[in-house]
Amino acid sequence: MQEKKETFDNSIDIKSIQDKLAKVIDKSRETLYDDDEIFIKNMQSKNLAGDDINRYRHWEWPQGVSLFGFWKLFEATKDKKYLDIITNYYDLQFQIGLPSKNINTTAPMLTMIFLYEYTNSDKYGDLCVEWADWLVKHLPRTREDGFQHLTSDTLNNGELWVDTLFMSVLFLAKTGAVMKREDWVEEAKYQFLIHSKYLTDRKTGLWFHGWTFDGNHNFTEALWGRGNCWITISIPEFLSIVRCEAGVKKYLVQLLTRQVEALEKYQDKDGMWHTVINDPTSYLEASATCGFGYGILKAVDSGLISARFKNCAVKAINPILDCIDDEGYVNKVSYGTSMGRDSIEHYKNIEIRRMPYGQAMAMLFLQEALKSVSKK
Repeated sequence: MQEKKETFDNSIDIKSIQDKLAKVIDKSRETLYDDDEIFIKNMQSKNLAGDDINRYRHWEWPQGVSLFGFWKLFEATKDKKYLDIITNYYDLQFQIGLPSKNINTTAPMLTMIFLYEYTNSDKYGDLCVEWADWLVKHLPRTREDGFQHLTSDTLNNGELWVDTLFMSVLFLAKTGAVMKREDWVEEAKYQFLIHSKYLTDRKTGLWFHGWTFDGNHNFTEALWGRGNCWITISIPEFLSIVRCEAGVKKYLVQLLTRQVEALEKYQDKDGMWHTVINDPTSYLEASATCGFGYGILKAVDSGLISARFKNCAVKAINPILDCIDDEGYVNKVSYGTSMGRDSIEHYKNIEIRRMPYGQAMAMLFLQEALKSVSKK
């Protein structure tokens, strides 16, 4: 008699998740060091700090997201091979030299502060303190003291971007918690509050990509997929890092709940989300879908949102498995996306490319899906 396959919610083959996750992990070791020639070419003329461009080659926000995926694997399995991937990466980058500090180059620091907490090594801790101190004291601010979304090639003067909360504020919060710097923790709380003030769409509960104080508007009012998934990930992660006052926690949970209610409404019938969430003519996009799946499952598991929302995440599993090819590449991932300043078409025209963050988001989502299975 043929052995019955174990399934997840009667529709997902658990072995398929395990097999695809293993392939994504193997390929992600390589993509962590992929060259983004478009970015490097752009930096040849737009490097704001004027330092060695090679320092940015593998130290930017895509690598930051990828490292976080590997850290979550290590956290869940305690398998030393994942820790080695992370420590070998940092050792190599230390030899090359780190780039100038900005929002996006802070992203690889998030995993470093977790690593410091685990190892208690000063070579990590001292750097984390240096970068957190820079964020608070020297990063340009918008009106009302928001973190200006300064990047390696653009000042973005007076602009708040949804990406900032994941790329820099989570790091600041974790460093404040680990180093017992309550002032840094409070700054991180404030950044969540000020960003939500200007980036949430009151009509849908979703988040706009950006806000500018130069004209006081949300640019094209794009409800961009991957930008929104940074919120779905960041709020549960933040609340797992920082003990918030009851009122602040309730506020953040309500923001997340409204967003997930909207995601439930706009999810494509096949389970993915569009790169412009409320525009069904825009393409279906894998990194945002994985981010939503991970964030929703984590929030349900943490008791932050209703268990009914788990269905949204489960519905996304099969289409994401279909996006992963036999080599372990995650397809249908949109390239790095600058602010759409003139038209929503900007987001619809972003090319599809294999990227380290696409790999990482799939790692996060699929391992969280497996975690949910084990708790059944």
